[in-house]
Amino acid sequence: MKKSELEKIIKEKEEYFAGWQREKADFLNYKKQEFERLKGTLDIAKESLFEELIPVLDNFTLAEKSIPEEEKEKNGTKGLLLIKKQLEKALKDLGLEEIEVVGKEFDPKIHELVEEVEGGEPGIIVEEVQKGYTFQGKIIRIAKVKVGSYHSWHLSDNWDIIRI
Repeated sequence: MKKSELEKIIKEKEEYFAGWQREKADFLNYKKQEFERLKGTLDIAKESLFEELIPVLDNFTLAEKSIPEEEKEKNGTKGLLLIKKQLEKALKDLGLEEIEVVGKEFDPKIHELVEEVEGGEPGIIVEEVQKGYTFQGKIIRIAKVKVGSYHSWHLSDNWDIIRI
């Protein structure tokens, strides 16, 4: 084999190898993009599932609140409460997070004001009426809350804040 033929074969091999490397990089990029697309589709499906199951969880919570304390130790009631805990755990494992509200400052982006109540600190949430939830930082449902009233605070003649 001549030197020129050998150089030609080496150059051809290098071209094939470079082409293979480009194709490999393109395929890896495609795999990453496809993974992100599938993850996005899965997240949309999870959000849809959450929107369907959150009202079911609300109903379990209402049922639990209506059960007298002496009834909570009965087997049927224990089973109902166990199902509620399993549902809460399953939703949490899928990424659903409760919005913590009581004692926090009212934020209209994540809270819906249901009522202002006397006796609380103005602008501070004193009671949660309905739980709010987030998934990966996105609000699935805002929390409905009761807030301390601003109307029960006034300025006195000497500009000190006093409680009426």
